Amino acid sequence: MNIQIIVAAHKPYWMPEDSLYVPLFIGSVGKPSIPGFLRDDVADQISARNPGFCELTGLYWAWKNLEVDYIGMAHYRRYFAARLPLFGKSRIAGRKTIEHALRKADVILPKKRHYVIETNYSHYAHAHHERDLILIKEILLERYPEYMEAWERVMDKTSGHRFNIFVMKKPLLDAYLTWLLDILFELELRLDISEYKGIDKRVFGLVSERLLDIWIEHNKIEYTELPVIALESQHWPKKIFRFLKRRYARR
Repeated sequence: MNIQIIVAAHKPYWMPEDSLYVPLFIGSVGKPSIPGFLRDDVADQISARNPGFCELTGLYWAWKNLEVDYIGMAHYRRYFAARLPLFGKSRIAGRKTIEHALRKADVILPKKRHYVIETNYSHYAHAHHERDLILIKEILLERYPEYMEAWERVMDKTSGHRFNIFVMKKPLLDAYLTWLLDILFELELRLDISEYKGIDKRVFGLVSERLLDIWIEHNKIEYTELPVIALESQHWPKKIFRFLKRRYARR
């Protein structure tokens, strides 16, 4: 299979040796190159949007510039994992694992993240700014009203596919990104983020994680899932504390 998985990174970092993976320096416009990394600011690109769009600038570059049958995205600290009981970097999914998964479906997604006490909507609203979702819903109503049923179902669920990690057959990626970027570029025009701070400035990348499941559900896209491995500590106690603090502070 002709597959390329870009590994989005904003700094020098260890990369898998497997040729399946393509190290890509995202948000590279105006910055010195990283040896061994491709850049997302050449040819057809949106690299300058990286502060708000995050890894999507790398995905856009891959979509427009890679001639392959399947395109995937991983992060420099987060990858699909092999199911075998291995440890650390040796657990990163290799070509055999990815090809085996793609024989089951044309899309690979990460195992769902479960929130238990939160819906997808309330989790985002408590962690970030609810206005982001209100505007997204308005845009969907105007441009893609047929997606509203999927919006309601997905936003009311307590689990979802996160991280913007996936592998897709190219025609499906064409359809998904055409739809997604039409929404995000319109949101960019309507949303004032001048007072947003910290991670909230990454709003377009953050909302895209929620929109993926809406597109998958509405179009009844068949997919298979793989576990995800993180190469660095996730600091779960701190994350949980910060989330609860934000949740109750914004009530």
